[in-house]
Amino acid sequence: MPGLWRFPEGTSPGLTKKLFIRTYGCQMNVYDSGRMTDVLAPLGYEAIETPEGADMVVINTCHIREKASEKVFSELGRLRLLKDARRAEGGTMILAVAGCVAQAEGAFILERAPFVDIVLGPQTYHRLPEMVARAERAAAENNGAGTNGPGVGILDTDFPADTKFDHLPAPTAEGSTAFLSVQEGCDKFCTFCVVPYTRGAEYSRPAAQVIDEARQLVALGVREMTLLGQNVNAYHGAAPDGGAEWTLGKLCRELAAIEGLERIRYTTSHPRDLDDDLIDAHRDLPQMMPFLHLPVQSGSDRILRAMNRGHTAAEYEAKVARLRAANPDIALSSDFIVGFPGETDADFAETLDLVRRVGFIQAYSFKYSPRPGTPAATLETQVPEDVKSQRLAALQALLLEQQAAFNDACVGREMDVLLDRPGRHDGQMLGRSPYMQPVHVEAAEALYGQVVRLRIKSATASSLAGVLADVSAAAE
Repeated sequence: MPGLWRFPEGTSPGLTKKLFIRTYGCQMNVYDSGRMTDVLAPLGYEAIETPEGADMVVINTCHIREKASEKVFSELGRLRLLKDARRAEGGTMILAVAGCVAQAEGAFILERAPFVDIVLGPQTYHRLPEMVARAERAAAENNGAGTNGPGVGILDTDFPADTKFDHLPAPTAEGSTAFLSVQEGCDKFCTFCVVPYTRGAEYSRPAAQVIDEARQLVALGVREMTLLGQNVNAYHGAAPDGGAEWTLGKLCRELAAIEGLERIRYTTSHPRDLDDDLIDAHRDLPQMMPFLHLPVQSGSDRILRAMNRGHTAAEYEAKVARLRAANPDIALSSDFIVGFPGETDADFAETLDLVRRVGFIQAYSFKYSPRPGTPAATLETQVPEDVKSQRLAALQALLLEQQAAFNDACVGREMDVLLDRPGRHDGQMLGRSPYMQPVHVEAAEALYGQVVRLRIKSATASSLAGVLADVSAAAE
């Protein structure tokens, strides 16, 4: 394969072309979409906000939720109309499908939607420039028919020996927050989850590579960084000096030493990999935000075994107790699945009991949906849909009650908020609290990108309102 940054034959890097990427799913996909934009920039592609008028459209897909494939094909049907319209005007539009649905169903996508030009998995987007060059050459040779009639049909869903991170260009950043992928894949094989099949085995980026990218992001103005991974606290990256592998706790300590990086977050965690080193980092590092997403999925040990989670409810609660002993200010969010095959009323009651004991300030809760190819999808003890709906409603009511109570308890407190975007009203800025709550405040635009001290004056179930604790900052 030619070097990544040699402009492929038939491309015109001096011309600006329009790129639209629609992103579904998790923060990992948000990061991947940003890096796809980066790798296509040398080919003259510039991101736009809508697919209309785009020279290339990428759907970056997620395979976690029910009917993910059908949503992709529905979106492709709409994009085909834009592609046909573009052809009628004498232009071309390259259409690509990326991400986890592409990884799992790549050949089927090209069969069912033959107008698609490129299908690529989440581990191969560093090769996207060469794929695009092939599609552009096909378009030129066929006067546009190659990308607007039958698609070019490029399929790349390999798990290459050389990782995409070895070939990515320098990162770009917009604003004061950024995602930084440090770990990918999963070796846990929870029986409901497709990630091991679509993202592959666990892989941790070398520590030096992560530190270098973090420094580049800080130089671009990033003040808050969220470290990403399917099991991010399973991070075990190669040490720069060839010594013992770094844990996530060690990585966070080194990142905290970067001047200008004021906040560190990470997601998503697995309870099995929450070790003492990482817990101690929450105690020792002021840059570590006191908010942790720690999925538990169920409060029933019987269901946790069926899910192959590898921990009990008591072990989960013991980890939480150690976190809170290290940092009493820490707060938690979690993931819950209700109606997992075989779940009884008693199992569900244990989940509610765990929620009451632990207390969560945010949560993502879903009805179980079978994912093709996962062991749980073949179980005969599927829970009726109406029962799942009733349980989900009960769980969400309890979780929302806890979230509202936590927000109400913030009223009167002072907290540091990173103002990272304008609010809906003139003279208003919006930011995130240490606990990821949206906070709006009347503040000067000059405070954009800064961490400011706010006194919380009111709360809703989903957001906070504050005033500047230092009134002199209002005039800046």
